[in-house]
Amino acid sequence: MKILIVGLGSIATKHIIAIRKLILNPEIYALRSNLEANKVEGIINIFDLNDETLEFDFALISNPTQNHEEYIEKLSKKNIDLFIEKPPVSSLLNIHELARKINEKNIKTYVACNLRFHPCLVFLKKQLETKENCVINEVNIYCGSYLPEWRPNQDFRKNYSANPEMGGGVHLDLFHEIDYSHWLFGKPENMHCVKRNVSSLNIEAIDSANYILEYPRYNINIVLNYFRRDSKRSIEILFEDDTWTIDLLKNSIEDSENEIIFQAEDFTILDTYDSQMNYFINGLKNNQKQMNTFADSIEILKTCLNND
Repeated sequence: MKILIVGLGSIATKHIIAIRKLILNPEIYALRSNLEANKVEGIINIFDLNDETLEFDFALISNPTQNHEEYIEKLSKKNIDLFIEKPPVSSLLNIHELARKINEKNIKTYVACNLRFHPCLVFLKKQLETKENCVINEVNIYCGSYLPEWRPNQDFRKNYSANPEMGGGVHLDLFHEIDYSHWLFGKPENMHCVKRNVSSLNIEAIDSANYILEYPRYNINIVLNYFRRDSKRSIEILFEDDTWTIDLLKNSIEDSENEIIFQAEDFTILDTYDSQMNYFINGLKNNQKQMNTFADSIEILKTCLNND
C-alpha cells in the first residue's frame, strides 16, 4: 500500500505507527516543503505533487489546519482518498464548494476523530441506543488541560495551537468534544457559545470556549479550556433516575452511587489510533462509505465555529 503524508509532525507519527501495525511494509511518502528536510527512516521524502509517476492508495493530511483546504482540493483533483486530521478546515468559507468537488470526484474521506473509538464512548453509544426509557435531563461535557505541557520540548506560544492565523484555538483543538456530542446525541436544534482568550496564558488564540447545545428535552453544556493544570476530560449525563459520570482519562463510567458501570482495563489512548486506522483502511479495501466524512464534519465544524 502506498501512502502519502502531508504534514510529518507528532500526530502523523502516531498514525504511521498504527499503519505499520496493520500493513506489512507499507510504502510511505512525505510531502516536504524544504529541500533540506530531515530524512526519517522508512519514509521517502518527495517535494512535488505533480510527479505523474507517483500514485497513492490514500493521503493523510496532518499539516497545520489553515493549510488543509489547499491540500484537500489538490489531492481530490488527483482522485486520492483522504484521511484528514481534525478539524477538517479552520473556516466555513467555501466549505460547501469543497465538499461538492470531493463528491464529484467520488473521493472517500474520513475526518480523524479517534475518541469515537474510545471504549467508554463506544459502550455509552450502545447504551444510549438500547437503554429502555432513557430520559435525559442534562449533559455536561468538560475538557481542560494545560497547553504549555502538551509539547514539553516546544515553546507553546509558537505552536499552531496558540496562533489563530495557523488554525489554532481550543475550540478547534478540542474538536473531539463537539464531534462526539453530535455522534452520541445527534445534531442540536440550536446552539449558543462564548469564546474568549483572557487567561494567564497570554496567547492570541481562543483559550476558553463554552457551548450550550439545545435538544428538544435537554441541553448539553460543553466547557473547553487550555489552562487547567489538573487535566480533566469527562461527560456527566443526568438521567431521570440516575447520573452517569464518564471519565475519559481514567477510562471508566460510574453511576450516582459511585458504582463502576464500565471499566476499560489495559487500555491507552494510543489504542484508539490503531482502531481508527484499521476502520479507515478496511473501509477502503471493502469500498465502504466512511463515517464522519468531510461532508458529515461540516455540521460539527459549524458548531465549533458558531459566532466566528
